[in-house]
Amino acid sequence: MYKYDEYDQRIVDERVSQFRDQTRRYLAGEIAEDEFLPLRLQNGLYIQRFAPMLRIAIPYGLLNTRQVRRLSEISRKYDKGYVHFTTRQNVQLNWPLLEQVPEILADLAEVEMHAVQTSGACIRNTTTDQFAGVARDEIVDPRPWCEIIRQWSTFHPEFAFLPRKFKIAVCGSEEDRAATMVHDIGVHAFRNENGNVRFKILAGGGLGRTPMVASVIRESIEPEHLLTYLDAILRVYNRYGRRDNKYKARIKILVKAMTPEVFTEKVESEWEQIKDSASLLPEAEIERVSQHFIDPEYKGLVDQDFNDLALQAPIGFHSWLKQNVFAHKKPGYCAVTVTLKATGEAPGDVSAEQLDVIADLADQFSLGEIRVSHEQNLIFADVEQTALIELWEKLSAVGLATANRGLLTDMICCPGGDFCALANARSIPLAEEIQRKFDDIDFLHDVGELDLNISGCMNACAHHHVGHIGILGVDRKGIEYYQVQVGGSASKGATLGKIIGPSFKREEIPDVLEKILNVYIEQRREDELFIDTCQRIGITPFKERVYAQAA
Repeated sequence: MYKYDEYDQRIVDERVSQFRDQTRRYLAGEIAEDEFLPLRLQNGLYIQRFAPMLRIAIPYGLLNTRQVRRLSEISRKYDKGYVHFTTRQNVQLNWPLLEQVPEILADLAEVEMHAVQTSGACIRNTTTDQFAGVARDEIVDPRPWCEIIRQWSTFHPEFAFLPRKFKIAVCGSEEDRAATMVHDIGVHAFRNENGNVRFKILAGGGLGRTPMVASVIRESIEPEHLLTYLDAILRVYNRYGRRDNKYKARIKILVKAMTPEVFTEKVESEWEQIKDSASLLPEAEIERVSQHFIDPEYKGLVDQDFNDLALQAPIGFHSWLKQNVFAHKKPGYCAVTVTLKATGEAPGDVSAEQLDVIADLADQFSLGEIRVSHEQNLIFADVEQTALIELWEKLSAVGLATANRGLLTDMICCPGGDFCALANARSIPLAEEIQRKFDDIDFLHDVGELDLNISGCMNACAHHHVGHIGILGVDRKGIEYYQVQVGGSASKGATLGKIIGPSFKREEIPDVLEKILNVYIEQRREDELFIDTCQRIGITPFKERVYAQAA
């Protein structure tokens, strides 16, 4: 992973010193609330329903064990002993004291971490595939390109005050595990017929109040022009984006209003003016960054027979092996997903004690590195297959071996009304009710791969629009209700879910889900996934079953 040089460290240290003084002046009454607001947002500090919330950057989801242990220490010292991982591959503290935030940032800076550009109308954390660098279907490792984008976008003077927040995702594999098509910019790395790296550029995707799937605006761009082309897109957006209405300020609205064709023409025109500018990416710089992401010294291993491995293990290991273990590009290795979705636990939350264990296990089993996925899970990317039983046993001992990756209870869930001042409804209690309703691993495995996403409001922090089943909290005269939609997908060929009908009370949702699943089980063809059945039969059969009694 990328290591700070002297320049990187100086930038982060200077930011800590700057915000320490800003906070001191605010607490002393020398800075007004409206003046302090943009300053704290530039450092990832929100004021939520009950307390401040600090969002800490995890660039493209990579952590080393020193950083994980520091997060554990910080959560104990300054918070309530846990952290929350988000769909942006970041991490949040939900209960810090305002006056202690500069100390938290100083502690983070010691381990090459910060909270810069985790909020505000700027370019946010660039995200990517949690299996980047190890996936068998990978064409181009996206991590060096994410790092190049990070360095280009951090403190970019022209894009510090955009019309709205701006999110970029990069994918380098056959399967899109980065949800690129629902980002402001999606970057698909591929190789042309000569084996050379190229990028397909998409723009205008996004969720929230007006969900949209991105449009392709450039089929192929050379590596040296990646940043100049991103520059051109941001300049067009910065110039024409709606600053008069925050609900219409995202680039997706601009692309739709202009049409993708006209937007592309403006980007191409802008690019012609700047493509040979100082943002041109030299080969030496690409090579410099890429050297931080070369393969470790893998052992010369052979693939194990997983059936034999399962026979050697206690009951419960087989389900975990089947669901949580991902094929690695190197023989004898695999990647392991640690789902933060145990029944009774808030999705994405992990305790300080568990963080310490995760760090120890990553040192022992995965070359000292941890990944964060946009599904709010953690990943050991380089595990020897012969060590899987031992790893599973140690994860089981601390409640981190739930065998549900990609299944119904591995839901994406925002903090909702328990924390967020914007939420219309609570997400976490609903998630727990669903977990308890479907706490049968055999049933979950029979249902198979299914993305369930729960958002507490229209801002769609849990990406409910692209859940195979999406749930949205709505307010009906001060009472929490939940709207259900089906058929969404964030993968290649992304689709937006369709609402099946009127909303439900919270206590009704688990039974509604059961009816939806029963329709799927009755209608599916052999080996057909839930999303494939949805797209084949449409929403009508689900709607008829769910609302049958009311009719």
